[in-house]
Order: sequence, then C-alpha cells, then structure tokens
Amino acid sequence: MSNLTSIESNVVNPSTSTYQWSWQGQPVSVAYETEGVGKPILLLPAFSTVSSRTEMSGLAQLLKSQYQVTTVDFPGFGDSDRSRLDYAPPLYRQFLAEFVRDIYRSPIAIIAAGHAAGYALNLAATVPNSVSELILVAPTWRGPLPTMARGQKPWLKGIRELIRTPVIGQLLYQLTTTPSFLAFMYRRHVYADAHKLTPDLLTQKRQITQQPGARYGAGAFVTGGLDPYLDRASAIAHLQSLSIPVLIAIGQSSPPKSTAEMLALAEVPHVISHTLPGTLGMHEEYPAELYEVILPFLR
Repeated sequence: MSNLTSIESNVVNPSTSTYQWSWQGQPVSVAYETEGVGKPILLLPAFSTVSSRTEMSGLAQLLKSQYQVTTVDFPGFGDSDRSRLDYAPPLYRQFLAEFVRDIYRSPIAIIAAGHAAGYALNLAATVPNSVSELILVAPTWRGPLPTMARGQKPWLKGIRELIRTPVIGQLLYQLTTTPSFLAFMYRRHVYADAHKLTPDLLTQKRQITQQPGARYGAGAFVTGGLDPYLDRASAIAHLQSLSIPVLIAIGQSSPPKSTAEMLALAEVPHVISHTLPGTLGMHEEYPAELYEVILPFLR
C-alpha cells in the first residue's frame, strides 16, 4: 500500500507524511509523523481546541529508541484538513479504523489521551485483531459543556451550529481562544504546574487555534459533538469485552468529575491503572512519568 510505503520511508528521518482519506465523498488530508524502529505504536492526542500531534512529542521522543512511533493529527485538527465537515463520532470511528487498517500490517499498541482514548477503546472492541495493547491516558468521554450542564442537552447542538456560522460563529470562537482564556483553561484543568505555561507555549497553542476552519472541529468537541460514548456504562461494556492488556493512567490533579469516570474504568478487573502527576494534559506535561509506567507494560 502506498501509505504503508510512506510510513516505512520515514523511519530514520522523520518528516510529516500525508494520509489521503475520504469522508462521504470529500477528500481529507491527514498529517502524521513516524520515527524510531521496532514494534509499532500509534499515539493519539486528546481532542481540544488546541489538539495537535505535537502534544505527544515528548512521549514519542522517549519511546522512539525502542519502538516505531507514529503521531497523527485528527481530521479537523492540527495540520490535517479543517474542512467544513460534520465532525461527529461516526467520522472519527471510521477514520481511526481505516487509518490503522491502511498503515499497519498487524495489531498495534495504541496510546490515546482524553477523548481519543474513547475512540481507541471503541476500535479495540469493534475491530478484532486491530489492537494488541491499549493505553488510555486521562481518558474522557464527555466534552466540556456537557460536563458543566450535567449531560447532553438539546441547546448544545444549537451552540454547535452557531459556531459553524460565518460571522457570529467566528466571533464566538475568537472569544474562547484569546491568549488569556487559553491560559485560564490550561491552569484550570490541563496543566497541574502553572509555571510550565510559558509565553512561548501559550503562543504556540494560540497559533493552533487560528488556522482556517479550526472552529468546526473545536466547536464540535466543546459542545459534546465528539463525545465517543453517551454514558459510562457503554464505555465500561466495551472495556469489559476486551481480552488484550489495558493500562489506564489517571492524573492525580484531574477535575473531580473526570477523575470519577477514570476510576470507574480502572475498576474493570483486568485493567492495570496508575495514578501519576498531572491532570487532563498529563501526556504533554509529564511524559517521563508516563513513560516509566508504559515501558514495563509494553514489555
């Protein structure tokens, strides 16, 4: 396959590759990057307003000496196309299944953060022999506004559609991506150590939000349109159905509601869990601590 050839050619000298995908007849270019040699591992960044494969780079650098590591930007985020699509769970379930099918020859280990953990869990449960090990980092299944509203509400869809409009939608999006608002959100539930929120880091995050079409995917996430599960029971049922090794990493400073969901998943009998420093962005803030529990698990 051409995509497989591309991934193999980038093992020694990593560079951004493009996976040409299609959703409902519309072409979508997806950016991904591979480095290292060995057993393949796919790293999936968390969905967010600033979602980017770069947030997995610290962990990828630690793993690449022993594994072939691929990081990818989801459609609508990062360096991938941000077309005006209907970003929703069916799109991301199909994307992930086809990306894994087209890129890899055999089952792979997946390390997935945030909402991406839910999609990785769904893949492992519904596509037999696609995943060999599953590592869920601060796994979440409910978006920010549904969490605040205590569940999915009809008016959330109205906000989502409003964000997609040309003028008002762009204005609403800009209000929620100002440097001060991004800094506030990072301090609140993304980074545990506020001293790490340097001006350079916040500038990089701000730049991610300013790409053309960025509000479509981000708006869907914030309003719950990308929630991989509608309730805890569905996620637990998929987790219970797995026969592969599963590791869950829980940030010790995670918000109470998110922590409760992570602990519920960790209670499934065959799951290994660790509580580590950090909160919802622990995969980016504390990659070394995460690496220390991932390495023996993979071995």
